Amino acid sequence: MGQYLITGGAGFIGSSLARALIARGDSVRIIDNFSSGRRENIADLVPRVDLIEGDILDAAALARAMAGVEVVFHEAAIPSVPKSMAEPVENHEANATGTLKVLAEARRVGVRRLVYAASSAAYGDDPTLPKLETMTPAPISPYGASKLAGEHYCRVYAVAYGLETVCLRYFNVFGPRQDPASEYAAVIPKFITMALGGQQPRIFGDGTQSRDFCFIDNVIEANFKGASAPAAEASGRVFNVGCGTTVDLNQVVGLIGDLLGKHLQARHEPERAGDIKHSYADISEAKRRIGYTAGVSFVEGLRRTIEWYKTKA
Repeated sequence: MGQYLITGGAGFIGSSLARALIARGDSVRIIDNFSSGRRENIADLVPRVDLIEGDILDAAALARAMAGVEVVFHEAAIPSVPKSMAEPVENHEANATGTLKVLAEARRVGVRRLVYAASSAAYGDDPTLPKLETMTPAPISPYGASKLAGEHYCRVYAVAYGLETVCLRYFNVFGPRQDPASEYAAVIPKFITMALGGQQPRIFGDGTQSRDFCFIDNVIEANFKGASAPAAEASGRVFNVGCGTTVDLNQVVGLIGDLLGKHLQARHEPERAGDIKHSYADISEAKRRIGYTAGVSFVEGLRRTIEWYKTKA
């Protein structure tokens, strides 16, 4: 049984990964500075994980976290396009510089493989659909640029230093434990909690913007397969991680209403700077090379997510 490190392990995706690793009997260490990660996400895991409260930019904390590790799931980031527009330097330090420091320490201690949480924001607003990994990246936000920089560093460390790296370009991930309260929260937890509270879901723009929403269990699957796939198929490569389907925000509100047995009417506000109009993943490369299946559909994932938030309402 290898030692797994999750950077940003108290975040929505990181804590979900930790829970899945523990469930299959693996040894898990988490490093998180709790700037966006939440203690309640891992409260039930603390007795079973090695938790290091620290920042990946802190060399001493990172060295403690990386000792004896076989695989790193690098999830730590400032995960917000709007926040990156307001604070581009801080975004770069956490996302790009932080990734370089994680890679350097992973190489120093002899980590076998690093799986990196890349982002579909790398594609920018190119109207070509679906998005293919072979497309020229063109991010339109500091967040997208910083996550793309991390991809480039991962490839360099694979080619130049022999550290196995796999980059997973997440499309819009959703699921239980996603924070609906943040100013920069993802739309699905916000829509669900507003609907449960009798409020109108708020949409920035006309609601025709579309996304490839990907349920958290699919992301966990992609990470596990990215960590175990043969190096010849996976290392140094970038893979889209979505469902391979697309739905617009007006449709999302309608589906949430259907699943709750309510008629929901969204409230529309001006579009936000840096937001992408349409996003839709071609996942054939991930299926072919690492065996990704995207086994949970959007509607099924939405149903499971609503059921979880109902228990918290």
